[in-house]
Order: sequence, then structure tokens, then C-alpha cells
Amino acid sequence: MNIFRRLTMIGSLALLLIPLAGCGSGGGAAGPGQTEEPELHSSAPSEQPAEPTAAPYSAPLTGLGMDEPAEARPVAVMINNLKPARPQSGLTEADVVWEVLAEGGITRLVAIFQSTGHNTEPIGPIRSIRPYLIELGESYGAVLAHAGGSNDAYAILQGQDKPYLDEITNAGGSFWRSKERKAPHNLYSDLEKLRAAADKKGYDSETAVPSYTFEDEGATAGGAAADNVSVTFSLQNYVVKYAYDAEGGVYKRFIGDEPHVDMNNDEQLTASNLVVLSASHRTLDNEGRLAIDLEQGGPAVLMQRGKAVECEWIRDGGGMIRIVKDGEELPMVPGRSFFHIVPDNKPLAEHVTYGS
Repeated sequence: MNIFRRLTMIGSLALLLIPLAGCGSGGGAAGPGQTEEPELHSSAPSEQPAEPTAAPYSAPLTGLGMDEPAEARPVAVMINNLKPARPQSGLTEADVVWEVLAEGGITRLVAIFQSTGHNTEPIGPIRSIRPYLIELGESYGAVLAHAGGSNDAYAILQGQDKPYLDEITNAGGSFWRSKERKAPHNLYSDLEKLRAAADKKGYDSETAVPSYTFEDEGATAGGAAADNVSVTFSLQNYVVKYAYDAEGGVYKRFIGDEPHVDMNNDEQLTASNLVVLSASHRTLDNEGRLAIDLEQGGPAVLMQRGKAVECEWIRDGGGMIRIVKDGEELPMVPGRSFFHIVPDNKPLAEHVTYGS
């Protein structure tokens, strides 16, 4: 083959290869009449956010999800609520808090701890016990923690063999005095010490824990506006207020206009459920000690999610105070509950006001 013919064949072959170069994967622009090859993507499905898994258990007194069952026996601690005792410690860990009158128009708090196990954060300041405070703690099957008590209270505790831990008579080593406050507003304990003392005394550590009924939407959807709540007990200069936080779904607690906080963590006390109930109060002696009837039932107001409904309270066969309407128990919203017992010497509407 002559050289001219060889060059002609080579040139023709080169011309044939030029269009093929444009079909390569080098990312150049497509030629006339051609379309870009689409980029290849993995056929694997895109990663989706994991669905939240419901907790396998729920706490009987809060309805909140838990990874382990809450089986510990409740502990009811009598908490000082005088101004020199505030801010208190440990109330943000309580499942339920009761506020009830003591002597002189001052209220006392009964904090019920159940789902928080053996917490070592301080609880207090701790004060004395009265017969109706025994009733409240006993309604949960709780071990009662206090410092002293009235003669009537001691007669019940000792004569009826109640499970109690008293800093004065039988469990002094489970309490301590803080140097940051003056007595008697400086007595503290914690759940680890109290549960250890209860075990040492042979009190049952596991009992059948009563529970409330819970629903996420609660029972007040059709109720009156209750974004702001005020509760008075006896003294006109002592007013408990709550402001509903719609974002958090809880009521924030104030005493007067000051946020009521927990000294352990500087957090403001909050509750998902507020109950104000009216009961008969009777003065027993010159010291102003009271008898409060927690048996007969009466009017109540339940507040949840910025709404309020008028209802009633009753004492069930197991001793628990239940909130009912038309004979049916009203469900609580999961979370902490605050109960307030006010005297029935005047209508309930004069003790609690609420609105938007």
C-alpha cells in the first residue's frame, strides 16, 4: 500500500473517532442534537428521621414516660413555706405538691416524691406534721418525713403504727441543718437518706402505688380561659399566682409577683395541672391548729392548658382525692400537679380567680 493511501485511511479513521469523544464522561458540553447524560445517583433510599419511640412505662402520679417501671414507695415530705424558708429545695423533683393551711394563715407544702427514685438533691426546709397532712401523705401510701408534730399527729403516728421518719423522735441521722439559714428554717434531707432510713426501720419499700388517669389533651378543652390564675388562702397579703406558658404547656408559679423557684437549680416551679378545692376548716386551740375535713368532698376547679372547668372533689375507697365531673373522674395532663386546699368559709370563686 502506497503512503498516500495509508495517510488517507488514517485521516478517515480519525474523523470517525471525533464524534465518539463527545460521548465520553469528561463533563464537556453536549454537541448539537445531543442531550446531557443525567448524573447517576445511588438507588438507596434517603435517610429519614427516626420516629420517636414511646417509653415502655409511665409514672403513676405524673403519667410521664419512663424507661423503667416506677415502683418505689412514695415519700411525702412536709415543706416549710414561711418567707424565710423560701426558696425551698427539691420541689421541681416532686410528682405532686399539695398546699394547705397551717397555723396563723400560713400555708405548708406536702411534696410527694415517687418517680425520682433515690435522688440525692436536698429537700427542704422540712417542718412539722398535722393529722390532715398525715391523711394527704397516707392517701398515696407514702412514708411520711417531718420534724416534730402536734400531739394529735403523734398520737396517730405512734398509736396507729404509721410509717414515718421524724427528725426529733426516730430518724435524726437522716436529716441535717444548713448553716446558710437560721433554725427552724434550715432542716433538710434527701430521698437517698430517707429511703435508707425507711429500709432500716423495716417499712415496706414497694407498695401498690395509686395512679391518676392521664390524657394528653386533658379535660378542660371547652372550659373558661385560665391563662392567669390567682389563689388566696387566708391572709390577703399572701397570693399564689400562675401564668400559663403555652409553648411549654405548663403553669409557672409565682408568690405575689415573684417567681417561686427551686434553690437546687434556680428553676421556676411549674405544673401541668392546677386544682383548687374547698374543704371545711375548724380551729382547734389558741395556737390556731386546724382540723380540715378531707372526707366529705366539695367544689373544685381544675385548670389545664390555659382553660378551667368547675368540678368536684371526692375521696375514693382507697383514700385518694379524685377530681370528678358528673360522676366521672377527669383526666390529668401528663406532668406535675399542684393541689390547693382553701377554706369553705366563703365561695370557692372568692379564693380562686382566673382569666386570659
